[in-house]
This record gives sequence, C-alpha cells and structure tokens, in this order.
Amino acid sequence: MNSFKIDHTPVARFHRLPIRIASVLLIALATLVSTGCQGAYGSKPIRAIWVTRWDYKSPADIARVMENCKDAGFNTVLFQVRGNGTVCYPSKIEPWADEFGGRDPGFDPLKVACKEAHRRTLSLHAWVNVIPGWRGDKPPSNPRQLFNTHPEWFWHDAAGRRQPLGWYSSLNPCYPEVREYLVSVMREVVAKYPVDGLHLDYMRFPNEPNDSSGPTVPDYPRDRRTLALFKRATGKTPDQAPAAWNAWRTAAVTQVVRDIRGMIRKVDRKVKLTSAVGASPDEAKRNHFQDARKWIAEGLIDAVYPMNYDSDMRVYTQRQAVWTSMRPRVPVVTGVMFDKRDGAKVVAQVDGAARTGTHFAAFAYNSLFERTDNRGRPIMDAQSNSRAVLRKKVIPHIRYLATSRV
Repeated sequence: MNSFKIDHTPVARFHRLPIRIASVLLIALATLVSTGCQGAYGSKPIRAIWVTRWDYKSPADIARVMENCKDAGFNTVLFQVRGNGTVCYPSKIEPWADEFGGRDPGFDPLKVACKEAHRRTLSLHAWVNVIPGWRGDKPPSNPRQLFNTHPEWFWHDAAGRRQPLGWYSSLNPCYPEVREYLVSVMREVVAKYPVDGLHLDYMRFPNEPNDSSGPTVPDYPRDRRTLALFKRATGKTPDQAPAAWNAWRTAAVTQVVRDIRGMIRKVDRKVKLTSAVGASPDEAKRNHFQDARKWIAEGLIDAVYPMNYDSDMRVYTQRQAVWTSMRPRVPVVTGVMFDKRDGAKVVAQVDGAARTGTHFAAFAYNSLFERTDNRGRPIMDAQSNSRAVLRKKVIPHIRYLATSRV
C-alpha cells in the first residue's frame, strides 16, 4: 500500500494517552459528529479487508480467502487485481501479472473472486494500483508491458532521464492519452465483471523517497512535452509559478478520478468507486497532489479509505479527528494497520474507527492468515505465531462488531 508522511499538526491536545483513554476520547468525538454519512452504501457499516495480489494462486486459494474473511466478520473484500501495469484477469489491454508468471494460469482470478465472495454475501471490490506502470529493479521481460511499449508515458526529469528502476515506475497523468488509457483499463473491469466496487490505490504521485531514489526525488515530470502543456495552460514555467505547477499536477490526478467516475456512470451506475487516500488530506494534497476533499465535494467517489496506519494512539486519534470534523458526505472507512501489531492496539484502533465513523478496513489479509502452497497447505513462516496471537485477540472483536450496532 502507499504511505504518506505523518501530519503532526495538533487537532486536540492529546499527549501520549493510554489506549483506553484515547478510545474514550474517540467515543466522545463520535457524539459530536454525525455518523449518517453513509452515502451510496445505505446504513450498512463497512468492515473491509485488503487482499493483495500475493495472497492467492489458485481457485482454492481464493475460496479459502473468502471463507476466512467471512468467518472473521468482514463484509467487504478489496481484492487486488492490478499492481504495476499487469493484471490478474484475462485482459485485452494489459499482460498477466508476474505473480502468475506473466501467463494465463488457466483460470480467471477476478471471476472466481466475484463468485466466491458473492456466494458468501461478501461485497467484492476490484482493487487497482492506478499510477504505477511497473515495479522492480529490472525492466519487464514482456514486450507488451507498458514500460516497453510506451516509455514516453513514464516520468522523466528535466535532463530527460527516466525515473530509476527499483520501486514503482510511474505513469504521467498530465498526458491526456495516459488518462484515457487508464480509464480503458478500469472500463474493462467494470464492464466485464460483476464487481460491487472499483477501489483505487496509488491515486496520486508516488513521489516519496525510497531506496532507488535516495534521500530526494526529482520534481517529476519535467519532460519537454509536459512543460509545454503546462506553459500552454498557464503561460509560465514551473519555476516561475511553483504553486500553479503543483495545482496543475493535482488537477491532472483529479481528472483521472473524474474520468473513471464518468466511465462508471455510463457502464454500470451500481458499481461504487472508492479510493485509498493519505491519512492527512492536506498533507496528501501538498506532497502527492491527491485532493480527496475535492473528490468528495464533487461527488467523484462513494467512499474514502484514509490509511491511518500509525501505531501511536495519539497520532491515530488526531488523524481520525480530521476526517470526522470534515463531516464528509461519503463514508470514511479508516484503514487500520494489522501487520506485526499488538492485538490490543489493533482492537483499540478498530473500535475507535467503528465508534466514530462506523467503518474500518484491515491492512491486510496476510497479517491475519497464512498464504498457502500449491497443495493448499498453510505456509508457516516467522510471522505465523504472531498471526495466531493476533487472530485470537482481534477476530472475536470484529465478529462482535459484525453483530452489533456500534
């Protein structure tokens, strides 16, 4: 999942509060904030879980995933089918994912996921990474992959150098043809599969420092054509108008969301459009050109999933307060980090999300359940014991929330 820098701006004077006290404050906050912003979801609380593209290899795996999710008390599965310009379903546009060896595995994972989810009354949302076009320290071997077919669509710096390999290689949403291409990929999913929702991830500039970029990241994209498009729109260069440059890139990201929303309205109005977003909307806009506030105000999305992943309850509570104070017109589904976390902390954060907004999402499936080998046997690893402990502590609470009106 994508990560954002922590917004340390104090919303309230919380200072290293114990979990129990922080939870009480979250409950108190709930009495001040309307929880009626269910939007297109009606009154049904969302208890979601992210299932990554590494969590399944076979139809039996997918059935097991859905059964585990249902048994644990979740009602919405965010099932990843696009990670880096490759997909986990037979596509006329993009090649098969490397997770399947870059070739047809002999079944359609997304079709199976829809079937197995719906037979268990689970809501199935196709989870897609939008802006990344490749990931890895080597170029893709498949000549059909975007990295090879459209090198000009990727980020380049002012000297014309392509974004280094090593992490996500990103597409340039400032290009109209890139936006059109991304919409065509999403259209294939919405038109072909009985998904309940389309869940956007990396719907932003993935421009945070990483191992391949070093301590700083160039101000992408600075290729000649992007600069010409900006000058045509503003009459300026980025250096002459840095605020306008940032706003223009933000508008390009928003336009992708707007175009996907327009496509869904034409193809299947019942499909919900949701997005994972930064825990701090202002920080996400400032640093990654992701304007979730505008998406909500304009009615572009049906639910927002802030990734509130900090383990510090003070920070977690501050972030939660930002979203609840906005009184958004769509559900706020708080993303809670389950991976390698203390069970009591996870329960407190899940409970806080449920009480202030009624919705939460767990990151991620593999934090609670083992993946399986090609014979369907659990793959035991160094985290298996901690998963077992987490399951014992957290799942009963999620089941309780599934049957309560909290």
